[in-house]
Amino acid sequence: MTTPVCPTASHASYPSFSSYVRTRGSVLMRTARSLTANPCDAEDLLQTALAKTYQAWDRIEDHRALDGYVRRALVNTRTSQWRKRKVDEFACDELPEPEVLPAADPAEAQALRDAMWRAVTRLPDRQRAMVVLRYYEDLSEAQTAELLGVSVGTVKSAVSRALGKLREDPELVPVR
Repeated sequence: MTTPVCPTASHASYPSFSSYVRTRGSVLMRTARSLTANPCDAEDLLQTALAKTYQAWDRIEDHRALDGYVRRALVNTRTSQWRKRKVDEFACDELPEPEVLPAADPAEAQALRDAMWRAVTRLPDRQRAMVVLRYYEDLSEAQTAELLGVSVGTVKSAVSRALGKLREDPELVPVR
């Protein structure tokens, strides 16, 4: 951080501006850093606040209260910066092109579907029924419970156990 030049009219009983900045700069920098996450922004913020203080140096009556004056300048400057920040969103007539993901090999996708179905058929009848209704027929837990005549909690626990078995199925392990 560069130190601004001392004012031309200095007061004999008060410290000069340069002396004040050298003495209190690190304390003021901690305050600036607490107001912004970026250290570079904190330096800019402090420099701006010190420039404002320098301009008002002759008008500040009680130089014992300089820290408070500079802290207030820091907060006010940061608040102004926050209010003025730009939002980089622009309305446009066309949507940007979506990112194109590489196309999956249809043969691999079919092999995965076949392996998954074989794993589902190895589940116990009740778990298989709940998995099919939940994930193949896309029914809710409540709809599945009503259709099978069981509670929602039973559906949740049975489906959870079934998914655990599917995760451990040896035919599906290489897929992960």
